[in-house]
Amino acid sequence: MRSSHQTSLLRNKTPALPAGIGRGTVQALHAAGVQVVAVSRTQADLDSLVRECPGVEPVCVDLGDWEATERALGNVGPVDLLVNNAGVALLQPFLEVTKEAYDTSFNVNLRAVIQVSQIVAKGLIARGAPGSIVNISSQASQRALTNHSVYCSTKGAMDMLTKAMALELGPHKIRVNAVNPTVVMTPMGQANWSNPQKAKTMLDRIPLGKFAEVENVVDIILFLLSDRSSMTTGSTVPVDGGFLAS
Repeated sequence: MRSSHQTSLLRNKTPALPAGIGRGTVQALHAAGVQVVAVSRTQADLDSLVRECPGVEPVCVDLGDWEATERALGNVGPVDLLVNNAGVALLQPFLEVTKEAYDTSFNVNLRAVIQVSQIVAKGLIARGAPGSIVNISSQASQRALTNHSVYCSTKGAMDMLTKAMALELGPHKIRVNAVNPTVVMTPMGQANWSNPQKAKTMLDRIPLGKFAEVENVVDIILFLLSDRSSMTTGSTVPVDGGFLAS
C-alpha cells in the first residue's frame, strides 16, 4: 500500500503537493512566477520543496482530517487556482477490502477535494473573482483494475464530482476540470507497478506502449489552470497514451 497526500493552492495563488505530480506542478508554477501554497502531510517534503523553490508557502496538514484541514486552510488566501492532487492508493482484493482502507481512501481522495474546493470557491465568490480548479483523477475512474475496487470507486466519484462542481460553480466564473492519467512514474506509481508482469498487462493496453511521466501530466494541469482553456469546464482529460481508446 502506498499513499501520497498533497495538494496545491495558487495565489495567483495555487496550492500544490510536494512529491510526484504535486511537486512537479509546484516547480512549474514557481518557475512561472506564481505564488504557491504547498500542502502536504509530510513536513520533510515541504522543507525540501521550500529549499528548492524559495517563496513557496508550506502548510503541513493531513487532508484526511476535516477539522485539522479547516484550521490549516480556512484563512489561506486569496487563492485563484487550485490543484487537488492529494491521493492514496490502498490496493486490496475486493473480498479483502477493509473499513480502514475504504474510509482513508474516500476521506483523502474525495472528501478532501470537496472540503478544500469549498474553501477556495467561497473565497473566489466573496471576491467576485474568476478561478480554476483542477482535480487529479485517473484512468481508473473509467476502467476497472484488479485489486483497485476502492481506488477506482473514489476516482469515478471524483469525475462526477468534477462535473457537478463545474455545473454549480460555472455561473461564478469558476472552471472545474479533471486530469485522468494512466500510471505515472512517481514514487507511488513505481511502487505499485514495479512487477514486470503486472506492468506488461497494462502496457499492452496502451497504444503508445509506455507509462506517463510527471511532466506529461503537469503540462495538462498548467493548460487547464490558464486562460488558454477559458472555454473548458466539466471535462475529464485523459493523459493515458490511448488507454481509454483501446
